[in-house]
Amino acid sequence: MEILDVGRVLAGLVLLIGGGELLVRGASAVARTVGISPLVVGLIVVSAATSAPELAVTLDAVASGEPGLAVGNVVGSNIANILLILGLSAAVAPLLVKRQLVRFDLPVMVGISVLFLVLSLDGNLQWWDGLVLIACLVGHSVLTVLIGRREALDLDDGDGGRPSTPLALLLVIAGIGVLVAGANVLVDGAVNIATDFGVSSLVVGLTVVAIGTSLPELATSIVALRRGERDLAVGNIIGSNIFNIGMVLGLPALVFSGGIPVPDAAIALDLPLMLAAAVALLPIAFTGFVVSRWEGVLFVALYTAYLGYLVLAATQHDALDGFTSVMLWFVLPLVAITLVVFTTYEVGLARGRRQALDERSTGGS
Repeated sequence: MEILDVGRVLAGLVLLIGGGELLVRGASAVARTVGISPLVVGLIVVSAATSAPELAVTLDAVASGEPGLAVGNVVGSNIANILLILGLSAAVAPLLVKRQLVRFDLPVMVGISVLFLVLSLDGNLQWWDGLVLIACLVGHSVLTVLIGRREALDLDDGDGGRPSTPLALLLVIAGIGVLVAGANVLVDGAVNIATDFGVSSLVVGLTVVAIGTSLPELATSIVALRRGERDLAVGNIIGSNIFNIGMVLGLPALVFSGGIPVPDAAIALDLPLMLAAAVALLPIAFTGFVVSRWEGVLFVALYTAYLGYLVLAATQHDALDGFTSVMLWFVLPLVAITLVVFTTYEVGLARGRRQALDERSTGGS
């Protein structure tokens, strides 16, 4: 491990923070100017921008004959986006979830995750698989814009403090460039550090590269929360997961002869975990349309446990069997029971509020 690699990691972090600030500031201004909600901008523009590092890494990995790194990058990034990025964001401030996300975008994310798993069962993503994934992404983007136009913002709020349209677009472009540069610098340093320890390309993709290429989402979400753009923060994460599967995997599968081989280890464990993380978000967002702080902390804890398993499995550590048994027979059942209990409790609260409102309206009439 060289000092230069550590310096790359630190420099990448600085660039990510700066790029996130530029991108959020520009994207918010574009949303107000065009007349669409920040949620739609987060689902399409910002998510595509923050997924640019994943696309660059995946294209390079497939071209270099490292399909394990390509698949691990996307799968690991999607797991990290939900459990780590969304979890940390919710731990900072509870995330309000719009009804559009619950009724449309979250089901689309779960659906395209299921589709990815099904298409991967034969061990390869062929060009027609890539075409299907890209078509799903395009369809989601078109419907999102149409829905967003129906919920257009009031544009007669004055221009005080708002950047002009050319400046807003310039901020978006600059933010994308700085984010991509920061992610590339950080990933280069982190991969060099990881490979010095003899870790496989799949594990490097699932951990170091996945976290590194998900840092733009984290930087953008934290900056969006700090600026009060919670819709943009949540939309960025959900949209990024859809974009990662639809474009980041779909495009290389379409353009490279032979498609993308999918490792058996990813099909057996990591893809089902990615799908489970997506499904786990549905009841949390549905109950009260908010991801609370304790739910965010729970997600981060689950991601930490997942990383622990990957590290133990990669190093064939003696503690792997005991760790796996504890996770399977104690931690995961406890998490499931906790989610069921709190979901039931929050659904009961929501029903109680509706009944109270109904009684007031009946009594008032």
